[in-house]
Amino acid sequence: MSTISRDEVARVAALARIDLRPDEVDRLAGELDVIVDAIARVSEVATPDVPATSHPLPMTNVFREDVPEPGLPVDDVMAGAPASEDGRFLVPQILGEE
Repeated sequence: MSTISRDEVARVAALARIDLRPDEVDRLAGELDVIVDAIARVSEVATPDVPATSHPLPMTNVFREDVPEPGLPVDDVMAGAPASEDGRFLVPQILGEE
């Protein structure tokens, strides 16, 4: 069983330039110790004969096939625009350039 001491927590906090109160150092030492123990338990189970999984249930692609289709006619698109010119949207100039 791994034990993370409060001195190790204080040293890492100092290296990271994090000010911790003594009660925070004690609390974090206990929490980090629990995390390290949990990782150790998972490492015991994760053997070469156990396949790695990214999701507990098998997943399949639910997307439709990507098939190119013709776009809308330019006249139909421009019919919904407030202003257009030469088949393009006409917008107010914002940069003050020609």
